[in-house]
Formats: sequence, C-alpha cells, structure tokens
Amino acid sequence: MKKLFTFPLFVSLFSISGVAAQASSPGRVEISFAYQRQSGFSSNQFAVWVEDAQGVLVKTLYATRFTATGGFRRRPESIPQWVRQAGLASQSAAGLDAFTGATPRSGQQNFVWDGTGKDGATLPLGSYYVYVEATLRGENRALYRTRIELGGGPVELQAEVQYFGSGTRERNMVGPVTVRVR
Repeated sequence: MKKLFTFPLFVSLFSISGVAAQASSPGRVEISFAYQRQSGFSSNQFAVWVEDAQGVLVKTLYATRFTATGGFRRRPESIPQWVRQAGLASQSAAGLDAFTGATPRSGQQNFVWDGTGKDGATLPLGSYYVYVEATLRGENRALYRTRIELGGGPVELQAEVQYFGSGTRERNMVGPVTVRVR
C-alpha cells in the first residue's frame, strides 16, 4: 500500500511543478528589422529596449558600443531617448558589456526578449513597450515603438515610427520593425 501511495504522490508533485514552471515562463518576444549601414560621420547608432507600462526601462537588448561606452558625451544627439532611459551616466562598464556590441554589418537584425528584467528575474505578465531608436545622421533619428501584451498570446506587430530632424536620405537605415510575441 505504501508503494502505491508514494507513486501517485510523486506524479502529483511532478505535475504541479510542471504547471508552475509553465506559468512562470511568459513567452518569447522577437524584434527584427533590416539595417542598412550608412557611410560618413555621426550615423549608424541604434538601441533596442523594453519598457514597462509606466515607461520604466526594464531591459536593454542591444545598443551600439560607441554610444553606450561614452560616445553619448561627445555626440549628445546619438540615440538620446535610450541614453536618458538607460541612465548611462551611472552605468558600470560591466553592466554595459551585457548588451553592447560593435555596429553590425548591413542585413537583417534579430533580437529576442525572454520576458526578464535587467536582473534576469521573470517579469509579470501585462503591457510592455518595445523600442528601437536609431541615429540616422547628426540630429536625424528614428524612433520605433509598439505596445505588446506579455502573456496575451501570439501576435505579430509592425512598430510605428516617428522621425526627428529634417534629413530624409538615411531613413532606410533601420526599418520597418516587426515584433512577434510567441
């Protein structure tokens, strides 16, 4: 009798822990866009990040190394919204290494957010915003933004874009931005 009781108890505990693991996994958010590297000075800077519904940055997925490691001081027009949201002036070098990289080659760029914050902890289900900001040249930049529902089921969205500055030549540097919630 003892064996029969132990086995169903083990199966029940295993099933409960499996459900708990599934419930804590919010899903996968994929961000992708075409990137066309520009020639010349003061361009090719971009960042990809996620904010919560209150506008607090929860995680940076990528930022070009030049801006993140001090270039924002020499060129304040370089991805300024992300610089402000990330609080770069107080970031440690070790913290920056987690998400910075060299300016990539032209081609499709793909980034994944796993529903976790900067500390790696799983964030609650709900509304979040995905951003891609790009300095096209000088003060000309693009800001892509879309709202997602983490835990709301699969969906594919096109981020809305807002351009700043008068330049139009480099607008093909980044975009369109597609966000897929899995």
